[in-house]
Amino acid sequence: MIVQNPIPITENELRQMARRAKGRITRIYLHWTAGHYGQVFDDYHLNIDKDGTVYVTCDDLGERKSHTWRRNSGTVGIALCCGYGADCALPTAICARAAISAVYDGEDRDRYQAVMDYGSEPPTPVQIEVLAKLVAILCVELGLTNSEDRVTTHCEIAFRDGYGPGSGDPQTKWDLWFLPDDAYQGRLKPGGCVIRGKAACYRWEVMREAKAA
Repeated sequence: MIVQNPIPITENELRQMARRAKGRITRIYLHWTAGHYGQVFDDYHLNIDKDGTVYVTCDDLGERKSHTWRRNSGTVGIALCCGYGADCALPTAICARAAISAVYDGEDRDRYQAVMDYGSEPPTPVQIEVLAKLVAILCVELGLTNSEDRVTTHCEIAFRDGYGPGSGDPQTKWDLWFLPDDAYQGRLKPGGCVIRGKAACYRWEVMREAKAA
């Protein structure tokens, strides 16, 4: 459901919320809304708009939201407000399992860029950076490791649970499957790796800011 008049939240306010929720949150799931810029959805605890503004849809990060199939208890859902009209497809000449394995094993990833269509409202560089910093803040304040076991894109968990790209599931999810990585001249890299890598870089900054807060 789209939230009317969404409430923005600052990093310090998010830190306070996270501290109150510590011990009750075990995982963070990363999404996009598949909607327009400027549309904030109540399915996620936090929404990040095109310009990097962060909106909160709850008073408690422990509130149960409907963001990830069968994985909503004790988790935080964060979404980028973007992705309207986006689509993806695996190369028809390559079986899904082989294509996915090749991509994640680093084999000729450039072959797969052509099948990613982010539409007219793709994730912006600002959104990606803000998402990474939010992940760093939440990991520090919630006491979570910045690992795939704790910080996961919807696409990554969809692969595990059988409804990712190539599954044939009518509810296939591929949120943040690939994102441009500025460390590699903007080449597409697995989105979870991009966000967790950037979050690791933000960790020391976040820890300094937490001590000063």
